[in-house]
Amino acid sequence: MKGKILVDIATTLLRARLRQTIVAAVGVTFGVAMFVTLLGFMNGLNDMLDGLITNRTAHVRLYNEIEPNPAQPVALAAEHRGAYHFINSVKPVNGRKEIYSVAKVIEAVTADPDVLGYAPKITAPVIITDGPVELTGMMYGVDVDAELQLYRFADYVVAGNPRDVKIVPNSVILGKPLAEKLFVNIGDVVSIATAQGEQFPLKVVGLYQSGLADLDRTLCYASLATVQKLLGQNASYITDLNIKLHDINKAPGKAAWYASLFRVTAEDIQTANAQFETGSSVRSLISYAVGITLLIVAGFGIYNILNMMIYEKMDAIAILKATGFSGSDVKSIFLLISITIGIAGCVGGLVAGLLLSWGIDNLPFETAALPTITTFPVSYNPAYYAIAMAFSIVTTYAAGWLPARKASRVDPVVIIRGK
Repeated sequence: MKGKILVDIATTLLRARLRQTIVAAVGVTFGVAMFVTLLGFMNGLNDMLDGLITNRTAHVRLYNEIEPNPAQPVALAAEHRGAYHFINSVKPVNGRKEIYSVAKVIEAVTADPDVLGYAPKITAPVIITDGPVELTGMMYGVDVDAELQLYRFADYVVAGNPRDVKIVPNSVILGKPLAEKLFVNIGDVVSIATAQGEQFPLKVVGLYQSGLADLDRTLCYASLATVQKLLGQNASYITDLNIKLHDINKAPGKAAWYASLFRVTAEDIQTANAQFETGSSVRSLISYAVGITLLIVAGFGIYNILNMMIYEKMDAIAILKATGFSGSDVKSIFLLISITIGIAGCVGGLVAGLLLSWGIDNLPFETAALPTITTFPVSYNPAYYAIAMAFSIVTTYAAGWLPARKASRVDPVVIIRGK
């Protein structure tokens, strides 16, 4: 019964200051809406940019790095052991580029429960010519089925069918900017020259665009068999093994383990793209900081309104306490007012934030650099809405606690005597 009376009193005070109540609730609504919208948009942008890297980058890449031999002849001489060796112009070892015993490596990777899948690849520098135009490029020999399954290869083939590079003999998919430089299109034939001086005609069956312009200007794809034939190698010739894991966070540990197990160079995605990952973290941090600041500002608005309400309602507070209401009852009344404003503003803010996010998500956004994107990216992660709701309630409670505490300490005798 007493609780109902306290709610009725709080409702009466809210109605008496309806305009200020609405202003306070709108402040919370604006803060929550901007928090949700800003986080959704910024993290949607982060997901899109991360996708440009993660969709096309292996979690762990195995390959043979060409580097100088650490055991130089002077270090092997008995008379120079234990001395410091200063050697200039050390030449790299003329080692093989392919992965040694690749069948055994694939067998071990396939048996690893942490591995989602793998895609073998051959990397070869080439010169691409079409008539008088001659450009240097990088040719990737790929297993098309693995690329389609693990790395969303089809999303980036903007013209032609990606499977044609496997079906059509002696065919190639060119980066779209590269094809524009060569003035060729689907169905044309380009000449590919390898580092060994061999030259082969290949038919263009598709155009590729990843959104990374520098990469697309030099890149072309062919099947594993085609590139092996270009290089004069057998069917076991593989220079890279791109591994995708179930959990990307295990990549650094897996890379170190594979490097020691197979005696190859292993590069994890975090090391390869450390700068890009840092940029995403900074953008997310800025979004959270701005959103929380908006909610704190809204909390100060509630604090000021409740303070003014207490000063204006000193007579009513004194009468309440004189008629038997305790200080904790008065405190509960003003906390109810604060929480009511917070909840109303929070619900309105969540709805407004969802509508704003939906509006941004449907705005056209088309650019040649991002062929798979047609609208602005927005993330609807429920965690953002839960954080906004929790923080808005905590902020409004904190904003109402100090004025409520002040109201609970009002001495009715002093107020009535002053009147």
